[in-house]
Amino acid sequence: MKKLFLLASAAFLTIGVFAQDQAKKAEDVVKFKELTYDFGKIKQGSPVTHNFVFTNISNSPVIIESAVPSCGCTTPVKPEGAIPQGKDDKIQAGFNAANVGPFNKSITIKVAGVDLPVQLKITGEVLTTDAYAKYQAGNTKPTTPGR
Repeated sequence: MKKLFLLASAAFLTIGVFAQDQAKKAEDVVKFKELTYDFGKIKQGSPVTHNFVFTNISNSPVIIESAVPSCGCTTPVKPEGAIPQGKDDKIQAGFNAANVGPFNKSITIKVAGVDLPVQLKITGEVLTTDAYAKYQAGNTKPTTPGR
């Protein structure tokens, strides 16, 4: 009886491992030009956006089922409808810049009919208005007349 139980357990575990190897990933059907974007230093209260451009690399149209942010300060906008084979589209990532300090946020992208999602990340640092003005003043280089 123990041998039968061990044999059945081994077969079950082998099937589970094989099934995980066969799981379809979002990266198998859509190719993003970048998975991470750094906004750098931004002024508090000044919302920013970035477009994560992707290409449908599958053999059929794909649908972006959902774009779920890691928090309410990040607002993704996904394309509606199917993206034809070989065509580009975008996920727009908005960030509200309400709180001062560094940020590292993610957006989980689920593609219809695909098991594993892909994560997009945005990073940067929100500065107070005064700190941002000082940062800007320190990064402006005077121009030489006649050049």
